[in-house]
Amino acid sequence: MPAHNLAQEDVVTVEPATGATEIAQTMDNERVGSVVVTEDSKPIGIVTDRTLGLAVGQEDDPASLTAEELMSGNPETVSADTEAYDLAVRFGETKVRRLPVVNNEGQLEGIVSLDDLIATNAEQLEEAAKVIEAQSPGYAPDER
Repeated sequence: MPAHNLAQEDVVTVEPATGATEIAQTMDNERVGSVVVTEDSKPIGIVTDRTLGLAVGQEDDPASLTAEELMSGNPETVSADTEAYDLAVRFGETKVRRLPVVNNEGQLEGIVSLDDLIATNAEQLEEAAKVIEAQSPGYAPDER
């Protein structure tokens, strides 16, 4: 299954000059754990709820910080046709939980999370288990 089938297309984005308070309010209003920082529709960074939380504990005036100062820059990205297996490999290699999905011009088209991948894999495994149960008389998973 390619990334475009797993990705959220309504990505919450901010500009580099967006302030920390506005970023936090946006995350709260949109019920997301991260925002993608974009310039000319291209992802240049990501700010996560964890980043904001750490800034509160480490900075004298965290509200004065901008997305550009808070973001993890040069985010790892994937193309829309990246397959699920390759996504799993990328998540493992990069140690990130979110990957922006970009088109051939590098413009943001969506975002795929490790949670999206795991949830989809769990659904697929559940369907496979149903087939095994149906084709294996007497087999039933141990319900603990």
